[in-house]
Amino acid sequence: MRSQPGRLDASGETILGLPTEKYEPKKRSLGSTIAVIVSCTMALVINLFNTTSTSIALPTIGRDLNIVQAKLQWLVSAYSLSSGCLLVLLGRLADLYGRKWVFMLGSASLAAFTLGCGFAPNELALDVLRGFQGVGAAATIPASLGILAHTFPVGSGKVRSIAFATFAAGAPVGAFMGNCLGAVLDQLAKTSWRSNFFLSCGLTVFYMIIGWFSIDKDEPAPPGMDRRVDWIGGFLITAGLVLIIYVLSDGETAPDRWATSYIIACLVIGCLLVGLFLVWQWYLEKVQNTPNMPYSVWTPPPLMKLSLWSRGKGRFSVIMVIALLTWCTFLGWNFWATLYYQNYAKLTPISTMLRFIPMFVTGVICDIIIILTIHRVSVIWILGAGTLITGCAPIFFAVINPRSPYWAFGFPSAICSVFGADFVFAAGTLFVSKIVEDDEQSLSGALFQTMTQIGTAIGVIVTTIVFNRVIVQDSAKLGATVTPNTNFDEVPQRAQLYAYQAAQWAAFAFCMIATIFVIIWFRGVGIIGEKSKGEEKSVPEEKAKPLDVYQDSMPPSMPPTPTTAYMPDQNLESATEFSERQHSKSSGSLASLTAVLPWPRLSPTFHVDLEKAYTTPMSSASSVQLQSASPNHYD
Repeated sequence: MRSQPGRLDASGETILGLPTEKYEPKKRSLGSTIAVIVSCTMALVINLFNTTSTSIALPTIGRDLNIVQAKLQWLVSAYSLSSGCLLVLLGRLADLYGRKWVFMLGSASLAAFTLGCGFAPNELALDVLRGFQGVGAAATIPASLGILAHTFPVGSGKVRSIAFATFAAGAPVGAFMGNCLGAVLDQLAKTSWRSNFFLSCGLTVFYMIIGWFSIDKDEPAPPGMDRRVDWIGGFLITAGLVLIIYVLSDGETAPDRWATSYIIACLVIGCLLVGLFLVWQWYLEKVQNTPNMPYSVWTPPPLMKLSLWSRGKGRFSVIMVIALLTWCTFLGWNFWATLYYQNYAKLTPISTMLRFIPMFVTGVICDIIIILTIHRVSVIWILGAGTLITGCAPIFFAVINPRSPYWAFGFPSAICSVFGADFVFAAGTLFVSKIVEDDEQSLSGALFQTMTQIGTAIGVIVTTIVFNRVIVQDSAKLGATVTPNTNFDEVPQRAQLYAYQAAQWAAFAFCMIATIFVIIWFRGVGIIGEKSKGEEKSVPEEKAKPLDVYQDSMPPSMPPTPTTAYMPDQNLESATEFSERQHSKSSGSLASLTAVLPWPRLSPTFHVDLEKAYTTPMSSASSVQLQSASPNHYD
């Protein structure tokens, strides 16, 4: 396995510089670099466009297809449901069989079903097509992240940070485009809301063409790589997530709500399938890590190593939760702000769109801020600022006075909304890409995007539950009876306002929880971005210092070329843990290995018997042989 210089180790707080084969990124022209970034970013733009353009057109779609208010959220959730549930499987396929191949096929599928949505004759057809539309997005997004990570690997300098920051900007830009163009087409186009799907189809084909000519061809699989797919695991996780999110989506509108028999059954079966998936992945990973295990067609490599979630001392798991919570707030706020403007304030789609323009301007500014600061500022400040500021967006609607001007509540809310989407996505994907292996880039990107897609569904679902509960209770207090089939115009205005405010309070809570997670878990992680070539490489603050391993400190059989290792402190991954992890991945041939030791820095006279460390069976007592006179050699 190749090691890229500057990669964070499993602790997420230090850099490894293993003297194995160095990965040299392909030299490309400025135009080619821009084309790759544009193609991948447009995939994310279209993904958000497909969500927000549908959201802003919901009232029109509801009137045109005779869909009641309580079921409108399914048009948003169906897309997030299918894409979120298939991201893991398709991300793993991209890592195994080629990211460009999966990217192109996923884009073609997305274009085809998006076109079909434009011709949907009724509610059922549109729901089904929206679900299939999400399958294409599930293929393109993780493949895009894998393509960026491979095209601009660690060590590429500032261009890597620019690539990931630009990709992250695709979220707010896509949300703005969906609101802006979606509103204009919904109100002015002859085909109304259907025009949004036609436009999305055309843009998808456009970035497909760019990607076909600019994205590098998939490299042949390394010799001996096991490319078997864990189809059993893929079925278990996909079916489990489908059932669970279906329950969350339909539980509120079922005949007996959460007490409905099929809701309870689906929830139990869904949780059982997810539990079986986790056990199955644990077993497959154990089999893969057991030496001399006999070959079996029933034990392929796991779809997702459970140990992946413990990377970075558990911070891999935490950043996933932070992404989920941030998107709960971002899309929950967007969903209810759109409905407030159109259903309560009775604004036209274009008037609604104009109120979301600050999102686009702020998104561009956030992208510039990320590019300028990601290699200078500790990640805790970036993540914390993003979650905290985005959490403020729902507050303005939660306390809104309908008689006040737009500038008092709507304008600051729109500005605050995009900080989390931009900052968390850029910093989160950069952090994840540094603590996972080369053959896990698309999978890790898929998991990250899974969290954002499921966060979209959960954010809309939970806030919808709050909205429905409040509107029923407050209407009863005002002497009106509201049922799921009640025409929304018959609901008292005051009850509507309280319900919209309550939904926004629920959206606010998600980001506040995310901010607490950032403060607790990301203290001391440091800087994750890279400076331009020629500048000093960025490493986490006070957590990693370079150590020059000179020729006279190396065993005679080791290469004479000086290398640079980075030494973690005692809180990071131990030498035994790291050596065992590397030993379990080796194929048996003698290879270079730099041991990572739990001290800040060692003097040049302190060295490691690398050959013996590699060839001697690992144990908790001794995995490396250290040659040192006394602790006085430590700086």
